[in-house]
Amino acid sequence: MSVVTTVCVGAGCVRREAAGSARRPAAPAARLCPDCHERLVRDLNRLPQLYEECARHLAGGGGEPAREKTSGGPLPGMPFNLRAAEVRTSVLSVLSAWASLVLEERSLAGPRRAVGPLVQFLTRHAGWLAAHSAAGEVCAEIAQLVRTAHRVIDPMTTRRIAVGACVEPGCSGALTALVRPERPQLPATIICGGDAAHRWVSHEWLQLSRRLAAAKAPAPADEPADQEPAMRWMTAADISRLWDMPSGSVYRRASTEHWRRRNRSGRTYYHAGDVYETLHGRDVTA
Repeated sequence: MSVVTTVCVGAGCVRREAAGSARRPAAPAARLCPDCHERLVRDLNRLPQLYEECARHLAGGGGEPAREKTSGGPLPGMPFNLRAAEVRTSVLSVLSAWASLVLEERSLAGPRRAVGPLVQFLTRHAGWLAAHSAAGEVCAEIAQLVRTAHRVIDPMTTRRIAVGACVEPGCSGALTALVRPERPQLPATIICGGDAAHRWVSHEWLQLSRRLAAAKAPAPADEPADQEPAMRWMTAADISRLWDMPSGSVYRRASTEHWRRRNRSGRTYYHAGDVYETLHGRDVTA
C-alpha cells in the first residue's frame, strides 16, 4: 500500500520548484522537509551575528550614501545609514512576531525581547513551527531577513520585475515593479512606463490586482461555480508585504479577527474583504 506524502512548503523547495525541480516530501507530521527544517534553524542562528554586523554599518557604511541625522539624536549631523537601522528593526520585529505566535498557541512564558533570546527560543520550537500551517511563511520570512541583512553589508541594486499591461483606459504602457531587496519592509512601487502618473504603492495593490485579474482569462475550470474569484483571496505573504507587517502578526490577526480562509495546494488563503476591512488605514506594523 502506497503512503501519501505532503510536499515541503519551505522556501528552499519553493525555489527548487521555480527552477524546474520537484519539491521534496515533507517529513512525517511536518510541513517541511529535513533540508528546509535545517535551513530554518541555520538561518535563525545567523541572525544575531548579522544583526550586530548591521550595527557596525549604522555610522554611514554599507552601500547606501549616509544621510545626515539633523535632529532627534545626541549627535546632530552624524552620518546615519538608514538601511542598517531599518534591517535591525525588522529583525527584532519579525522574531518577536513569530515568538508571540508560539507563546499564544502553546501558552508558554516568553523570552526577553532581544535578538539573542528570541532566536534561542524559536530554535527550541523550530520543530513545532515546522508542523504549523505557517511553516512556509516563517521559512520565507527568516530567509528574507538573512538576505536583506547581507545586502546591507554588501548592497545590491534595485530589481525591475515586469507586471503586465497598464490597466488605465487608453494607456499602452507596461507596468513594472521596482523591488528594493535590501528594504523588504517597503513594498515595491509599481509604475507605468507610458505615464509616470500611473503608479501604485502599498494599500493600492489590492485594487490594482483586481483590475489586472479582470483583464486576464477567467478563473480555471477547477474553480467551483459557487466560489468567489481567486483574486479575492490573499496569502499571508501578500498581506505581510501590502500592509508592512510580519507574517506572524498576520496569523494572529487572522485568528483574532476570524478572517475567512481556504486551503489550496497546501497553502492558506484569506478573504481579501475581511483583510481589507480589518487593516485598511490602520497602524499594523507591530
